[in-house]
Amino acid sequence: QVQLVESGGGLVQAGGSLGLSCEASGRSFGTYVIAWFRQAPGKEREFVAAVSDTLYRDYQDSVKGRFTISRDNAKKTVYLQMNSLKPEDTGTYSCAAGATVFGLRRGSAAYWGQGTQVTVSS
Repeated sequence: QVQLVESGGGLVQAGGSLGLSCEASGRSFGTYVIAWFRQAPGKEREFVAAVSDTLYRDYQDSVKGRFTISRDNAKKTVYLQMNSLKPEDTGTYSCAAGATVFGLRRGSAAYWGQGTQVTVSS
């Protein structure tokens, strides 16, 4: 069993930066792929980024070069550093744990967090 808790959301102006954290509790955190997703009002949830247990990283095309995902297994935490934010980055950001990057890209996760709100004003 893994519990995920997100933090770090907030309101920021376009062009600004925010850092999100996803802290896990439970066993075997280090063996999971952890991903970030976001959902804007009225839209479907979409994959943002993922980091595997071997530190392979995958990003949605729209965030490449602006977002960086990282993990600290000792702290059982995954981070998402978001720079050059745009209004279209607004949404509820959730982290999820799964077995593979491929599976998570399709939304197949074993555990989900509750989410944290990110709002980017123009």
